[in-house]
Amino acid sequence: MPEGPEIRRSADALANVLQNQKINKVTVGLQSLKPFQSELSGQRVTQVSCRGKAMLLHFDNDLSIYSHNQLYGRWVVVPLDELPETNRSLRLGLHTDEHSALLYSASDISVWPREKLSEHPFLRKLGPDILNQAVTPEVILQRLTSSQFRKRSLAALYLDQAFLAGMGNYLRSEILFFAGIHPDSRPANLSDEQNNHLAEQTLQVTYRSYETGGYTTSISVSVRALHSAAEYEAE
Repeated sequence: MPEGPEIRRSADALANVLQNQKINKVTVGLQSLKPFQSELSGQRVTQVSCRGKAMLLHFDNDLSIYSHNQLYGRWVVVPLDELPETNRSLRLGLHTDEHSALLYSASDISVWPREKLSEHPFLRKLGPDILNQAVTPEVILQRLTSSQFRKRSLAALYLDQAFLAGMGNYLRSEILFFAGIHPDSRPANLSDEQNNHLAEQTLQVTYRSYETGGYTTSISVSVRALHSAAEYEAE
């Protein structure tokens, strides 16, 4: 399942072609979206954002599209009228003068009045978005050591979207590896130094993945690893 960094990169790509653009045509592949087809056609996208693994598209008529990729969903951006060859099912298409933004294979898509998004059953349970600029190591440390989370195993806590939205399996594994902390550990049983280091690595690893498109190690480490693998295969 795509995690926070992948969804944020998708949001960046969508914003690049949709934000402040008029949607000339809306294509829907889910019956539940058909009533909104005419309401969204002709509207302008005012903002593309995400919260954890949820994508949010906001329109100038105060409607918002919520989508969650789950395991198989994928957003694709293509030039207008150049649809990709794929066996995936098209769930939603937003078409501007120059581009099409296409959502394939996802099933968790809905349209909400923007002021009611806080009532969405998934969104209302989310903790802070790990890639929100307001989330600092201090914020993460505060949550790690709070009465709500401090006695949870890190293996479970780092998958709980109420702790930090956008976390998932690979981020959990990489963060705990770089922090040097066992997954069965609990914040309550860690030293202040360990909790501080864990909070810092949580942010660093996540941003590194976002900035590099999925790499959680530094470029130099990745290059050395590739060289080592090549040398091993050559032996």
